[in-house]
Amino acid sequence: MSVIKHRLGDIECVRSLRARSIRLMVRSDGSLCVTYPILSSRSKAIAFVESKEAWIIATRQRIENRRANHPTITAEDIKRLRKEAHATLPPLVAKLAATYGFHYTSLRISSAHTRWGSCSGKNSISLSLFLMLLPEHLREFIILHELCHTRHHNHSAAFHALLNSLVEGKEKALNRELKAYHIPRVE
Repeated sequence: MSVIKHRLGDIECVRSLRARSIRLMVRSDGSLCVTYPILSSRSKAIAFVESKEAWIIATRQRIENRRANHPTITAEDIKRLRKEAHATLPPLVAKLAATYGFHYTSLRISSAHTRWGSCSGKNSISLSLFLMLLPEHLREFIILHELCHTRHHNHSAAFHALLNSLVEGKEKALNRELKAYHIPRVE
């Protein structure tokens, strides 16, 4: 591994026995890492990075926008969200399950940072306390998504048909809207 100075910023160059092609990554801090096959040259890897300049600039801008729109969250914020989630989510899940005829075995509220919710094979639902940062209609959409998994433990056509029917044909639009939200970084 070596780091070279470049007009695009420092580039970490990693020569890899396992790499089959040149791969470029823009890290969350905006730094660059290029991995390239052992039989390739560093100059070829740098040329590849330079050919991706527009993509690098756009990716860094997306990272910066995400950072600006999704500030970090403190331990105190998490404590508040946890309290709010425990007061709000169980009755909401129970209401939606009763309204649409779903049955789940248990409900767990966690501080998951990688997903909004999940449903186990035993119909145990787990929801992230960060759901409380979403608008109510998206919170309900995620809960309905997990409740649909109590009938279809996959993302089959039948699963999507059921979910889409519950959200009045707006599943794709709601998924697009949800992509604008991210679980925040913890300070």
